[in-house]
Amino acid sequence: MYCLTVSSLNEIPWAELRELARNAAAASYAPYSKVHVGAAGYTTDGRFATGANVENASYGLTLCAECSLVSDLIRLGGGRLAAVAIVAGDQQPIAPCGRCRQLLFEHGGGGLLIDYGLDERPRHLHELLPDAFGPDDLRARKSA
Repeated sequence: MYCLTVSSLNEIPWAELRELARNAAAASYAPYSKVHVGAAGYTTDGRFATGANVENASYGLTLCAECSLVSDLIRLGGGRLAAVAIVAGDQQPIAPCGRCRQLLFEHGGGGLLIDYGLDERPRHLHELLPDAFGPDDLRARKSA
C-alpha cells in the first residue's frame, strides 16, 4: 500500500487542490439537487486531475465528482492518487460517499489522503474505508 510519509504530506499542494476542486464544482451539472461538487486529485508523480458531479433525471445514473475525477485521471494516462480535495458548492470540503470511497481506493489505496479542510488533518482513506476490498483481493481469490 502506498502511504505518504509525514515529510511528503507537507509537499501536497493543498491550496491548489482546493482551488481546482472549487473551480470544478462551479462547472458541475446539478439541476436537480443544486449541490455542486468538485474534486481534484494529486498523483504520486505530481500531476493533477479534476472532476465534477453530473446529475441525470434518472438519479441512479448521476455521476459523482470523484467518478469524474477518476475518469480524468485515466484520460491523462493513469497513475496513483496521493491526495484528493472534494468541495461542495459552498466552497467547503465534503467527504466522499461510500461508493466513491471504494472508487478512490482502487486508484489510490488506503494511504490516499482525503482533505478535511484547513482546521482538520487530512485523513487516510483506510480510516474512512476500513478493510477495503481491492484489486489484490481479486488476484488472491481466483479459482484454481
